[in-house]
Amino acid sequence: MSPKRKKALGVAAFVCIGIFSLCFVRNDFEIAKNLDIYATLLRQLNENYVDEIKVGDLVRTSIDAMLEELDPYTVYYPESDLEEFKLMTTGQYGGIGALIQQDSDYVLISEPYENTPAMEAGLQAGDRILSIDGKSAKGKSVSDVSTALKGQPGTTVKLGIQPYGKSGTVVKTLERKEIKLPTILYSGMLDHHIGYLHLQQFTDNAGKEVKEAFLKLKEQGMRYFVLDLRGNGGGLLNEAVNIVSLFVPKGELVVSTKGKQDHLNQQYYTQQDPIDTEMPIVVLVDGNSASASEIVSGTLQDLDRGVIIGSRTFGKGLVQNVLPLSYNTRMKVTVSKYYIPSGRCIQKIDYSHRDSNGVNIRKADSSATAFKTKNGRTVYDYGGVEPDIKVEIPSYSTVLQALITQKMIFNYANEYRLKHKSIAPVAEFRFTEAMYTDFVRYVEQHHITYETFTEKALRNLETAARNDQLDTELRKEVASLKKAIADEKRNDLHKYRKEISEMLCLEIVGRYYYQKGQSEAALLFDPDIKEVYRLFGDSKLTEYRRILKGR
Repeated sequence: MSPKRKKALGVAAFVCIGIFSLCFVRNDFEIAKNLDIYATLLRQLNENYVDEIKVGDLVRTSIDAMLEELDPYTVYYPESDLEEFKLMTTGQYGGIGALIQQDSDYVLISEPYENTPAMEAGLQAGDRILSIDGKSAKGKSVSDVSTALKGQPGTTVKLGIQPYGKSGTVVKTLERKEIKLPTILYSGMLDHHIGYLHLQQFTDNAGKEVKEAFLKLKEQGMRYFVLDLRGNGGGLLNEAVNIVSLFVPKGELVVSTKGKQDHLNQQYYTQQDPIDTEMPIVVLVDGNSASASEIVSGTLQDLDRGVIIGSRTFGKGLVQNVLPLSYNTRMKVTVSKYYIPSGRCIQKIDYSHRDSNGVNIRKADSSATAFKTKNGRTVYDYGGVEPDIKVEIPSYSTVLQALITQKMIFNYANEYRLKHKSIAPVAEFRFTEAMYTDFVRYVEQHHITYETFTEKALRNLETAARNDQLDTELRKEVASLKKAIADEKRNDLHKYRKEISEMLCLEIVGRYYYQKGQSEAALLFDPDIKEVYRLFGDSKLTEYRRILKGR
C-alpha cells in the first residue's frame, strides 16, 4: 500500500472516529438538556399548579407515553408491578392462582388453577368477587382485581364471594402462594405411535422439561413426535435454543441477534448432544405462536428437521433484555432483531416507521424475500413462519359467538357442575344428544339475542329504502324476508350443533379437569391434529419426506 493511500485511510479513520465521538457527545448533551427541562417542568408544576398533583402518577404516565412511541415490547415496570414482571420472566408469581373475567359491575372467577389456594379454598368458575380485604369490588376492572389478588407468598387476602347460583356472601381468607404456571400444558400419546406435547411457555427449565417428557413418550412406544406451540407467546431465547438442541446435531446455528451495539450481537449454536435426530417431527403453530415459538418452528423448518402445520405465526422477530433501573424498578427494552438459520427475520411490523395515518407499517407478502433451507427448499420472510401444511382456521357461527359472549355456555357448564359431582375421564367423556337437548332447553329459557350478517344487511337495506321513499310493496318484501330469516334462526341451535357441542364439551371438562383436561379434550376435534393423523398415517411417510426434500 502506498504511503499516500495509508495517509488517506488514516485521515478517513480519524474523521470517522471523530464523527462517531461527536454523535455520542451530541446525544449525551440532548439527554442532559431534556432531562433538565423535564425536571424543571415537574418541579414548577409541583410548586405552582392550582391543585395538588401526584408526582409519581404523572411521571408514570409520561414514561408510558414515551415508550408507546417505540414498540409494545419495551415496557417500564415500577416496583409495585414486580409480581407481573416475575410472571413474565419465570412463569411464577405470588397470588391465589385463578383466571378471572369481567361480568357487568363485578369480576368473576372463570377458572381456578389446579392445586392452588383458589382451588383449595373451594372457589369455582362463576363465583363472583364482591369484596377484597373488606373493600367493595364493585366497578373494579379485571386489572384492578388481578393486582389486588397478587402479592408476596405467605401474605393473606380476604375475599367476599357470592358462590355461583347462590344469593348469600361467603368470606374466605386465602394465603397467597408461589404460583407456577405449567410449562407443559399436556403431553401424552395420541395413538400407539404418535406422541404429543403442548408447550405453553418458554420459561426457566423449559428445555429440561421437554426432554424429560419426550423420553417418557419414547418409552411408551412413540415413533412420531408432535410439538404443539399454538398460543405460545414465547419467553426465554436460551430455552428456545435448548429445545432445538434436543433434535439437531451439536454445533448447528439456531439463531443470530443483531442490534445497535455490535459487541452485543450474538450467534446461538446448539451446545449439547441431541436426544433424537431421526424421529419425524411435526410442529403445530398458529397466529398466537410468537417469538421463541417462532425461533423453534422456524429453525426446525430451516434445518429441514420437521414439518410445520397450522397457520402463519405472529411475526415477532425482536429480542428484549431486562435492564435494572433505580429504586428497584425495571425496563424491558428491545435491543435487537433475531435471524433464523436461513437468514430470515420474521418480524412483521416495522415500529420505526408509520404511514400517513400514524399506523405502524406491516410487511406485505409481495415484498417478501426468498431464502433457502438446508436442503435447498425456498422459504420467505413473510413476517411470521409460514407452515408447510396450511390448515384453514375454523370460523365460528354467529349463534356460537353469541352463546359465548352472553355466557350461555359458561353458565350452563357451571349449572352442570352443580348437578354432577364427577364425569368420565377426559378421553371417554362425550357431550350426548340428551345433554344437548337439555342445553337447548336452557338457552330457550334464557332468551339469547343476536343479529346475523344477513339481518344487518337487511336492516341497512330497510333504512335505505325508507330514505329513498320507495313504495309500500318493497317494504312488504323486506318484512317478508325478515320473517323468513327469523324462522331460519330458530333452527341455528340444531344447524350448528356440532361446533356448539364441542365448545360445551371443552367448558364442562374444564370444570372437572382444568386446563390440562381442556387441552386433552380439544385434541378430539382438532383440525390440525387431523392433518397429523393424515401425514403420519402413511407408514412410508411419503408426503412428510417430500416436503422436507423440497419436491
